[in-house]
Amino acid sequence: QVQLVESGGGLVQAGGSLRLSCAASGRTFSNYAMGWFRQAPGKEREFVAAISWTGGSTDYADSVKCRFTISRSVASTTVYLLMNNLKPEDTAVYYCAADGSLRTVIAAANNYWGQGTQVTVSS
Repeated sequence: QVQLVESGGGLVQAGGSLRLSCAASGRTFSNYAMGWFRQAPGKEREFVAAISWTGGSTDYADSVKCRFTISRSVASTTVYLLMNNLKPEDTAVYYCAADGSLRTVIAAANNYWGQGTQVTVSS
């Protein structure tokens, strides 16, 4: 069992930055790939970024590549999403996710999910 708790969301003006954190607990956490998804009002949940359990591989949605950076602690207990140059279209609830590989966490068929944290970007 993996439990995920997001934090770090809030209100920020366009062009600003936020760092989201996902604290994970569970005996097998170090073997999980981690990801971030977001869901804006009236839209389906979409993939944002993911990182392998070793931290050696990452993947990003085209819309956030070069603005957002996903990372994880050396101990692999916390995953971060550093969001730079935020835009109003980044406004969404951001969810942390975990599964066994980059491929499966991105596919999101059987992910563990956090409760979400709200990010609001004003113009």
